[in-house]
Amino acid sequence: MELMDKINKKQALVGIIGLGYVGLPLVLHFCEAGFSVLGFDTDSRKVEMLNRGESYIKHIPAARLAELVQPGPDGPRFAATHDLGRLGEPDALLICVPTPLTPAREPDLRFVENTSRLIARTLRPGQLVSLESTTYPGTTAELVLPILSESFRVGQDFFLVFSPEREDPGNPHFNVRTIPKVVGGITPACLEHGMALYRQVVDRVVPVSSTQAAEMSKLLENIYRAVNIALINELKMLCLRMGLDIFEIIEAAKTKPFGFQAFYPGPGLGGHCLPIDPFYLTWKARQYDFATRFIELAGEINTGMPYFVVERVAEVLNQQGKPLKGSQILVLGIAYKKDVDDNRESPGVKIIDILRRRGCRVDYHDPYILRCTGMRHYPDLDLQSVPLTADTLRQADLVLLVTDHSVFDYAWIASQARLIVDTRNAFRNQKSPHIFPA
Repeated sequence: MELMDKINKKQALVGIIGLGYVGLPLVLHFCEAGFSVLGFDTDSRKVEMLNRGESYIKHIPAARLAELVQPGPDGPRFAATHDLGRLGEPDALLICVPTPLTPAREPDLRFVENTSRLIARTLRPGQLVSLESTTYPGTTAELVLPILSESFRVGQDFFLVFSPEREDPGNPHFNVRTIPKVVGGITPACLEHGMALYRQVVDRVVPVSSTQAAEMSKLLENIYRAVNIALINELKMLCLRMGLDIFEIIEAAKTKPFGFQAFYPGPGLGGHCLPIDPFYLTWKARQYDFATRFIELAGEINTGMPYFVVERVAEVLNQQGKPLKGSQILVLGIAYKKDVDDNRESPGVKIIDILRRRGCRVDYHDPYILRCTGMRHYPDLDLQSVPLTADTLRQADLVLLVTDHSVFDYAWIASQARLIVDTRNAFRNQKSPHIFPA
């Protein structure tokens, strides 16, 4: 049976490489659309948990997974493996691996390259390969295609597309099905097959002219947000100096029914996208002798926000006659955004590191991240979340709110803490002279 027929009849086996915050939601939606899915991950602990029907991501209920791994007439709908020698089994392979930065803030594509080489070893005629990992324009055509086309012809023997992930972990309003999917193919036949596959699980598929256009579209989305957040962060710092409330000003500006979109300040950018993706484009632009000054300036502002927060903490403590060095600081929330269990690139972790290097004694509480250890930029960091009790709050010289989780009882925290520095305007309804914005 031809691949297109398999896709349209939902008889294609879908392989998803990387079972994290992007890959695992795809598993659920393809299975629930009627496909069988084989998931690949190098983390054997994750593989074992998934095959038991257990979830390691907060917003993905174990009950949904447990149903998929139950044996059926044709076997379970979903199975996970760390045996990458089985990459030749699926009819469609979706690559959802990390694309981090090197210490020099250059693209680190080793995961994409290594995965492509593993696929090439087992590639067979009739397979579709889709790269979903965010990257610079040209990655699919310049890096992945040469590896996969050593023995087969693209667009005839196999099909290659780029379709950027748009997952927003913890967002209750949008999911894989309701977020439009951009797809670009190496050839028209590649695009046709890629669109056919994604139409099975997404309400709207948006074709573009090339894989480069699809790659650039994802960078534009994230750079747009990063630049606007940098602008509002800079205005926040100015407003603090002027004695103005940036959040009041944003709410006033929001009343204009056209020409304005609200962005909000914070302690810095986190997650796998915004702190990283803009630098993929600045690196690629240098190959064209082009300086992306606007993007780089925004990156400098956002990267500097954790340092600004620490200086603000020092200023507030100084007003109370207490030095930063030796102070006991309790950080509330180290997830990169509210109500998720993900602390990748979190400004909260960076703030903890800066505070400790400045001589502070630092604890943190996060109900979703009970231990913080083994992070790429902070390999020596090993902390456990402390209980959020009245004693914990009272013992801290200052409580620093970094992530505004919905489960926090802000009125109670305000009643117990000596000093609070609020980076998210979470204590806006608490009137106290001991609460300071940052």
